[in-house]
Amino acid sequence: MTNDTAVNDTAVFDAMFFDAAKGENAWTGLTGTREAIRRDGYCTDPLSLKFCPHDWIDSRGYVDRDLAQNEPREIQTATHGSGES
Repeated sequence: MTNDTAVNDTAVFDAMFFDAAKGENAWTGLTGTREAIRRDGYCTDPLSLKFCPHDWIDSRGYVDRDLAQNEPREIQTATHGSGES
């Protein structure tokens, strides 16, 4: 039996870089696996943890925006124990 339902089983983070002009971290526009982000010299924003289907990850380790945007569901955001609903 084949399961055609994608499962949000892959942890992804926003890839960040330090913007010296602003003196703070800024988003690169990329979301990907921890390994890809570190390999490419960026840092992860731990509060941006989300989960998506592994099929959405491209060969570089980043979320394929075309696949993610064409899906009817959003990437699941992990709860951070903040007590918010």
